[in-house]
Amino acid sequence: MYENTYDEILKAQKGDEDAMTSLVKNNLGLVYNIAKRFIGRGYEIDDLNQIGALGLVKSIKKFDVSYNVQLSTYSVPFILGEIKRFIRDDGKVKVSRSVKELGYRIKQIQKEYFNKNGKEISIDELAKNLKISKEDIALALEINSSNVVTSINAPIYNEKTGKDISIEDMLPDNKNQENAITDKITINKLINELDSKEKQIVILRYYKRQTQAQVAKKLGISQVQVSRIEKKILHSMKEKLII
Repeated sequence: MYENTYDEILKAQKGDEDAMTSLVKNNLGLVYNIAKRFIGRGYEIDDLNQIGALGLVKSIKKFDVSYNVQLSTYSVPFILGEIKRFIRDDGKVKVSRSVKELGYRIKQIQKEYFNKNGKEISIDELAKNLKISKEDIALALEINSSNVVTSINAPIYNEKTGKDISIEDMLPDNKNQENAITDKITINKLINELDSKEKQIVILRYYKRQTQAQVAKKLGISQVQVSRIEKKILHSMKEKLII
């Protein structure tokens, strides 16, 4: 696995373009892993990658070697923040204003009908109420569905609660989300540094929930050996996480 040296980071911070290019190139996998979480919100993955890369560059410029953390760990909040800022500021799809307004009007009628009758209004009833075709109703509902980003602050009718809520309200707490991603990236990095047998033991024990006896049988070694290797792995990972 590629390791960023503090020397290379310092060179990039002093304007060395080759060092900066190398750092960005070798951390694009991290950018992609974060960017793909936002697929389905009306943006191409290539665009999200480019925006995320800007966050990566910012993190490189702000990185302080005294932090005693890997650049990949430090960069996560910057990449996340840049992508979220882009979605918040751009926040719209290319559909006509009239269709978006119709979609919101439909949501309002659905809300009022549900509150009054305790059930959802049919497309036939919507078409009759608004004096438009069922096809127009279906089109507006599709374009204005919760899978399409019209605005991060735009109200969306929540049928379960009968209240309006924005996409921004539905996004996980920034700090918790960033911490969760940081932890996952850090653990994955530590696991990838293990040799093949150690990695297999971690996967079998902690991802597939197998007992030490089951792991020992599968690997053709004793349970005592599994226990000893597992303790060694956990001790090593703990030390690296503390540093």
